[in-house]
Amino acid sequence: MYPDYNSDQNRSDYEYHYSYRSDADGFRAAQTPAPIAPKKTRRAGKILACVLCGVLLVGGAFGAGWYSNRDSGRNETRMMVSERPRAEVETVSVTGGTLLTFSQVYDANVDSCVSINTSGTAAVGYNIFGQQIQREFASAGSGFILTADGYIATNCHVIENASSVHVTLNDGSTYEAQIIGSDSDYDVAILKVDPGETRLKPVTIGTSASLKVGEDVSTIGNPLGQLTFSLSHGVVSCLNREINLDGTPFNMIQMDVNINPGNSGGPLFNQYGEVVGIVTAKTSSTGSGDAAEGLGFAIPIDDVLSMLKDIMENGKVTSHAWMGIAGQSVSYYPQSGMRTGVYVGEVTAGGPAEQAGLQEGDVITMLGTTAISSWSDLTSAMGSKTYKAGDTATVTYVRDGQVLTTELTFGSTADMPRETDAQPSDRQDSSGGQGDAYYDNYGSMEDFFNQFFGGYGQRAS
Repeated sequence: MYPDYNSDQNRSDYEYHYSYRSDADGFRAAQTPAPIAPKKTRRAGKILACVLCGVLLVGGAFGAGWYSNRDSGRNETRMMVSERPRAEVETVSVTGGTLLTFSQVYDANVDSCVSINTSGTAAVGYNIFGQQIQREFASAGSGFILTADGYIATNCHVIENASSVHVTLNDGSTYEAQIIGSDSDYDVAILKVDPGETRLKPVTIGTSASLKVGEDVSTIGNPLGQLTFSLSHGVVSCLNREINLDGTPFNMIQMDVNINPGNSGGPLFNQYGEVVGIVTAKTSSTGSGDAAEGLGFAIPIDDVLSMLKDIMENGKVTSHAWMGIAGQSVSYYPQSGMRTGVYVGEVTAGGPAEQAGLQEGDVITMLGTTAISSWSDLTSAMGSKTYKAGDTATVTYVRDGQVLTTELTFGSTADMPRETDAQPSDRQDSSGGQGDAYYDNYGSMEDFFNQFFGGYGQRAS
């Protein structure tokens, strides 16, 4: 039998007394006591609640913005436009003492450059009946203003055979130009426009002697005859590069500036904005057909500046050297007993050769330090721009089997006599006629070949 623990007799101080009541009879607690949380726990809850509210607010704003942009994007196209201030090019003057950026070179010189458009009629050959075929042509080139009253420099081949020449300035002004004169040996020409009361802006002439390989250069021209006043720039690739253009030797500035038809006659600028050359040719292929790109050439301004002035003053170059003889390669005269040299067929009375003591029948074998084996050698030596009117050179010649020398002072081609009724002759004179009679006007067999099958250099326009 179990003891009665509810009786007072069996209670102990160490016993836990409780009573059991079932909830089956529908008992409901009147109030559930709220748990008392520590203070730190309540503070963390507040912080968490604030963070959650913030996240909800930010997320809601982002979602609303995204939805709005998505919705508005259906009806509107937006571009992001930079608010960076536009770069301004400082207008500068060419002083020769300040290095300029390409933008500054352009800004300082574009009003001094011109585009040139020509038209005329040129002979293109003969038909089967021996009649000369003529065709009309139109061409374009570039140039630059030399003086404020309208003298303009360009290439000879730009205005060759032209009956009409028009010059356009950067501001759109167009003038009819007069051809003052030209020189095919140096490929230079001078035009003149009448600007009226307007004073044109001339370029500043520098010196090509100061150029160095790798130096920045640029040109402003009229490529393709349509893209007027375009700037091209690059570096000097080589100096004193000897090339052959249409049978004429030139010592050129070689560069990697982009040169195209229409750029001919334009100015070549150095880093100071000064004109140091005249753009004249581009090589696109060799005689063998190998393609070439990035090769342009310009005539050094030092070589032609005096000639430009000469044409402005006299209408032609008067400084070309003149010997005053007529002759031919000695191979045409086996009776001379010589294999190489130039046979003197005639001596102009009172001319430089006569004054130097040369006579008919002499055989010239050397001019200065240049060996002369044919007539083309003699004309090349004189046409290489080594000698000018007034220069003196030692002439080595053979007379009656004896080697002799004499000092010859060149005259000017402007002073040589003109024989209006002269009959054609197999002999060539020393006025710059090129080559033996058989290769008339080609200079040599090599020039003759290059003329028909392609040479090293090609004109840019």
